[in-house]
Amino acid sequence: MKAYIIDEEFGLENLRVVDRPDPEPGPGQLKLKMRAVSLNYRDLLMVQGMYNPKQPLPLIPCSDGVGEVVEVGDEVDQEWVGRRVIPIFAQGWRSGEPTREKLKTALGGPLDGTLAEQMVVDVESVVEAPQHLSDAQAATLPCAGVTAWNAVVEQGGVTAGDTVLTLGTGGVSTFAVKFGAMLGARVIVTSSSDDKLQQVLQLGADEGINYKADDTWDDTVRELTDGRGADLVVEVGGAGTLQKSIRAVRVGGQISLIGVLAGGEQPINIVPVLMQNIRIQGVIVGHREMFERMNRAIEHNEMVPVVDRVFGFDEVREAFERMIGGAHLGKICVEL
Repeated sequence: MKAYIIDEEFGLENLRVVDRPDPEPGPGQLKLKMRAVSLNYRDLLMVQGMYNPKQPLPLIPCSDGVGEVVEVGDEVDQEWVGRRVIPIFAQGWRSGEPTREKLKTALGGPLDGTLAEQMVVDVESVVEAPQHLSDAQAATLPCAGVTAWNAVVEQGGVTAGDTVLTLGTGGVSTFAVKFGAMLGARVIVTSSSDDKLQQVLQLGADEGINYKADDTWDDTVRELTDGRGADLVVEVGGAGTLQKSIRAVRVGGQISLIGVLAGGEQPINIVPVLMQNIRIQGVIVGHREMFERMNRAIEHNEMVPVVDRVFGFDEVREAFERMIGGAHLGKICVEL
């Protein structure tokens, strides 16, 4: 089989295709013929050596993908053959709270990931893909989808009539827009692009704020909510935007801290967090049972993830370069 690897040195320029022996499933395992992969910012950082500089190499990158079961190991029902399944992000995190041990089973680092023609996974570490989704759409679910679901539904507890503020228009943010709208919430989105804001309004967002044209977007959120603030902020910027998110959230509200696109370190005034009973909750994807709950909601509502562009297997470097450029809206995918 062919697979992409980072071999001896990190860097996008060192990402290359190699031939490897076809993997064979052991007891309790499935062999997948991969159909599509979606890229996450984490994958880019991993390839660049910025996520975990101590990550052992070589490594097959990427954590998200969908594949067809083509062979099963002992102790696995043959009925699995032919099904389209999605490996979960952390293969050992199937339920319950996260632990260091569970998170050490993440695909695309430290374990080999999905950017290969074939892979072998445990039967207990996959979910079936929603039938109405294309391969590329299904491939977007393990990280961006589950993370947004965890932030908005599982930990955010959003209900009809709540206000959700989501920063940006990437994978997690567009999922948050979709889930918020599905729950009957009012959704406000920030972006540096008026064109992207017009597109997310068509996806179900209620208001858009261009944060480059409106440097006081946190005040604008308060104005839009009659001074109350958002019930939930889906915070993907990190330290660079967290202070404004603290100003934009309501008293007793929650900030789901997911990304570090605007930086991981910066002085923060935590007094409002204490005085206004604000909850800042870190969100690291989610477990298999959460994934299954999300898929049931996606199927029932026939929700379709936002795919920006689909690249070919020989265009993986170009796919990562599009992510670096930041022109995408939603998810960037690769079909095999």
